[in-house]
Amino acid sequence: MRACNTRDLGNLKNHLIMHHTNRREFLKKLLSGGAAIASVGCPPFLCQQGLSMFSPGASGKAPGSSFNKINLPDMEAMYYRQLAGNRVRCELCHQNCTISNRRRGNCKNRENRQGKLYSLVYSRPSAINIDPIEKEPQHHMLPGQQMICVGTAGCNFRCRHCHNWHLSQRSIEEIGTHFHYTPADIVQAAKENGLPAISATYNEPTIFYEYVLDIAKLAQKEGIRILWHSNAYMHTEPLKELLKYTDSVTIDLKGFSQQAYENSAGKLEPVLNNLKTIHKSGVWLEVVNLIIPTINDSVEEIKAMCQWVKQELSPEVPLHFSRFFPSYKLTQISPTPLETLEKAHDIARKAGLHYVTLGNVPGHRLNSTFCPECDKVLIRRVHFTVTENNIRNGSCAECNHPIPGIWN
Repeated sequence: MRACNTRDLGNLKNHLIMHHTNRREFLKKLLSGGAAIASVGCPPFLCQQGLSMFSPGASGKAPGSSFNKINLPDMEAMYYRQLAGNRVRCELCHQNCTISNRRRGNCKNRENRQGKLYSLVYSRPSAINIDPIEKEPQHHMLPGQQMICVGTAGCNFRCRHCHNWHLSQRSIEEIGTHFHYTPADIVQAAKENGLPAISATYNEPTIFYEYVLDIAKLAQKEGIRILWHSNAYMHTEPLKELLKYTDSVTIDLKGFSQQAYENSAGKLEPVLNNLKTIHKSGVWLEVVNLIIPTINDSVEEIKAMCQWVKQELSPEVPLHFSRFFPSYKLTQISPTPLETLEKAHDIARKAGLHYVTLGNVPGHRLNSTFCPECDKVLIRRVHFTVTENNIRNGSCAECNHPIPGIWN
């Protein structure tokens, strides 16, 4: 997960709250100027672009919320079951929320109205930005290219370390600022900006599933690639449906123990099952493990995770170990020592994984990708910037060893 450095908030807020009549033109200008609607993720001093603008004023409403009151009907949700007494059971993710009338699920985004479940964030993103694909992170997909990133309010997890908490742990009303951009608007913006990919990210894509699915269907028709960054907590049926229109997926594997998932209010087993489903589908998969001291950093746990990835997925699935920095409700824990990350990298390579990198450590040699055959640099990176690309026609330029991924 990722955050961004702060720019001139006052000027950008004034820009965002002005009235506009042409949503697509506004979105085009916003993206072409490199402006972000929200900040999300990693430590502020590590990121290249973006800002935070979700600080409610005395009224409790964020600046700019007034002009967003567009007469847009809420979208009826997919994957739910009606129960007696006007209750519903959401069957989109493994939280399996039973929701009474006029109440919402754990994600804060799906509301029961007289026995029908509605998504409150369809076509209402609270975060839009142009980011490098490496920021997802995706290291084996279109190196050096950029993508449109879209996120909303809410999440089905409660990660105590979340760097995106101002999006993921708030409802759309608590954030205050959102925009009306339909799936067609997002896809058109990617076309007009010459961007090859769209990513659902920043918060959990599961909880704006219908929006992601419709964007993905339109993008596929236009030859624009779709990726998303997820906690892999969907039920199997919606997961398989979305994978039909997906090119690549980045999954946060919170750890390899139930203790690690208690830190996020989830369970490990559904995540492992979904990782296998994604890999079997043929969609390109990369896995991220944020190593948090005292939570998921034991040598035994890291060994078990690496062995599982090799045996149940493939030694060619890229594994990213990312450095933790204090945030949200885990400010009492120190940043992950570099020695821990380097040890994890060594464990993964000895376990037989071919592509292992370190994240949130700008300038570190192991932020780059190396050929498993000749050990030459395949893609040299400085944080999110590609400085050298030695992949030719999907193979190592030095020894011609085939390198899996999406290269064109």
